[in-house]
Amino acid sequence: MENSTIYVRERGNLRRVSGIVLAQPKPVSSCRRTNPLVLRKEHFIFTYNAEGSLRYTTKSLFDITLLFVADNIHHVDSLVGFPEQIGDRLFAAAEENRAFLNADISPKALRLFSDAYGEMVLGSLCLRNRFPLLHERMDEIKTFHSLKSLDLFGCRLGDDHEIFLHLTSSSLASSLIQLFIGGNCLSDAGLQRLTAPVRIMRKGLDCLQFLDVSYNPISERALRYLTCLPKLEKLDASGTGLKLGTRLKTIMQDLLGLTYSEKPLETFDHTRCKTEGWAEQVVNQWETNGSQMSKQKKIDESRTSALRFFGRQKFVRDVLNASPLVCENEEEAKRERLHFCRPAATGHVPEKQTASTTNHQAKPSWHNFKKRQRQSERCDSSHQSPPAKRLSSSAFTAEDVELLNSY
Repeated sequence: MENSTIYVRERGNLRRVSGIVLAQPKPVSSCRRTNPLVLRKEHFIFTYNAEGSLRYTTKSLFDITLLFVADNIHHVDSLVGFPEQIGDRLFAAAEENRAFLNADISPKALRLFSDAYGEMVLGSLCLRNRFPLLHERMDEIKTFHSLKSLDLFGCRLGDDHEIFLHLTSSSLASSLIQLFIGGNCLSDAGLQRLTAPVRIMRKGLDCLQFLDVSYNPISERALRYLTCLPKLEKLDASGTGLKLGTRLKTIMQDLLGLTYSEKPLETFDHTRCKTEGWAEQVVNQWETNGSQMSKQKKIDESRTSALRFFGRQKFVRDVLNASPLVCENEEEAKRERLHFCRPAATGHVPEKQTASTTNHQAKPSWHNFKKRQRQSERCDSSHQSPPAKRLSSSAFTAEDVELLNSY
């Protein structure tokens, strides 16, 4: 097979394939499945009967083909349309073949399965306090575009991390429901940068319902950046610069429509957060595998040199050395717990009515902007001028325009 010519029949036509180097299967002893597919060059399975005699049977054509495709998974263009039962077995065979541990093949292979099977590959990902894994496998993590829950607590993201662009990408817009970014030294500027694509370009985080920004040095000023999340229902702001009081409750109600929860919300109980999907064992193998440590060390050294060249060494050192903010004891955790949730559905209509009857001084500037927008729409309807142009000139603050120009 190594030196022979390969022919492929497609749509009734026979053509010769050139430039493809087929891989040879590698025997591996471990697999996450109950009945692992043993990769071997022979097409026979040797067993013993009840009398102790050796017997052998041939493998099915399906198993032979499945192992052949798993060995050459990097040559597959698409799996869209294949049944999920076949996809599950093919993923197990590729995992057995250690294809997802190869940094050159892994991103393409995972994207291949994610495009075809979505959340079945990985529906929930927990990287809580697993900072090295996030930075070492960033390319692979970006291929999971059907995540419903993502836990990045304590991953030292800082205010400017490349994962921000993935969180607000169109691929996660319709799937991500829970996001935990607490304990990441995220300030007001970082939250502004994270939500900039949502506020300016109206894309990303369309379905986000639960957000955890706890133990980050954010203030009340950062809350206005969360007004762009239309479906936000629960918010954890424990351990931040926010202080519980009448003022904070009023701001939360006026801005986000959230009320303070006297009872801790089970959503932010991280004991239930875990990685779920076909790639669960793959993520664990990434963490336990030490073959990439030397390569990652070289990458870190090159990044440090580049950042030193641009004069940001002290900033990066502070971010990397900063440990996640945690409470010292349970009593302090209960005292600083700030959980907010959206009240019953009946609370939406009074909120809109209150927005139209309250005076301007008691309302923040963004509520005045909504009222000015309604007035401008009425005036523009008589003049037949497009309101979109007027909206674009008044919706962006000076900070948003400066941030937009930085992209």
